[in-house]
Amino acid sequence: MTRRERLRDELLNAPNLITLARIALVPVFLYLLYYETRRNSFLAAAIYAVCALTDWFDGWLARVSDKVTTLGKFLDPLSDKVIVLSALVMLVRLGRVAVWVVVIIVAREFLISGLRAIAASEGLVISASQGGKWKTSLQLCGIICLMLHYHFAIDYFFGTVVTDFQAVGSVILYLSLFPSIASAVDYVRAFYTLDTGEQRG
Repeated sequence: MTRRERLRDELLNAPNLITLARIALVPVFLYLLYYETRRNSFLAAAIYAVCALTDWFDGWLARVSDKVTTLGKFLDPLSDKVIVLSALVMLVRLGRVAVWVVVIIVAREFLISGLRAIAASEGLVISASQGGKWKTSLQLCGIICLMLHYHFAIDYFFGTVVTDFQAVGSVILYLSLFPSIASAVDYVRAFYTLDTGEQRG
């Protein structure tokens, strides 16, 4: 099988098609946020939540169906970064996120991607840390709340409370910076302790 045929087969498997569909949703929620209204903000948040759920689902599907591919290993983290960073840039435009927060997040992603690329070129793997997983979960929740932005009456188990999702999202996103920075330190430490005789992940 030629490389082109192998890539085509990998591209058309179910997990990678889900990843591509997730990337295709990016212009949709960006459009809704660009023409921002209360309704469009809610729809954008709903679409973004679908992106977050499919991110978990396609990884799970690839593992259980034994369809983990080289192309999938490239597309999945790429889609994550495109979705998160495009949402943050639009939220900065809307004044819902401080620029310095996005700068820290982007700088962290460039740092980790660079370290992983260098390690991979030497045949080594730096595994994802638990802090990185906490960072991702908090970022996703924070971004969804910031997209919602407005006050909504939410029926919690103890009663109905009018919730300011802009405030909630800001707090969650700020909290995500702690595991983000901590996991970046872990990645740097792991990179410097790796050698050709050991692998992580």
